[in-house]
Amino acid sequence: MRPRSRFTRFAHDTARISGHATTFVIAATIIVAWAVTGPIFHFSDTWQLVINTGTTIVTFLMVFLIQNTQNRDSQAVQIKLDELIRAIEHANNSLLDLEDLDQRDLDLIRSDYENLAEAARKRLKARNATEAARDPEDLNCEPGEKGAVGHQSTVDS
Repeated sequence: MRPRSRFTRFAHDTARISGHATTFVIAATIIVAWAVTGPIFHFSDTWQLVINTGTTIVTFLMVFLIQNTQNRDSQAVQIKLDELIRAIEHANNSLLDLEDLDQRDLDLIRSDYENLAEAARKRLKARNATEAARDPEDLNCEPGEKGAVGHQSTVDS
């Protein structure tokens, strides 16, 4: 595996550290210290500007660091899911890289899978749930089929 860039390591470490309880306690302590100094500085505009500027800068930078980390995590999960789909013998390989489709296509595919789920729930209600759970092939049907019993593979392997 090739070494990560400095920015990637920095973004990952910052996102990890920012989620720790200690980081929250430090931030809360800063806020309390700022609030306590209010009377000392007569709640001046400068006193308010210090916290407003500080929190704005931290928030602005954290948005980009956390987004970077989330993007990488999301890509890694997608790759892992794609590998699982590819490796399973009867999986629908057309589901690989769905994240690259536009919303209309995703909605059509989601509708097919909602129909599959509805058909499976109907069969479970119609049969003994234990018996149906022991026969996973009975719950499989291809996208677009409503309530088909049995598995009819049209999957590209």
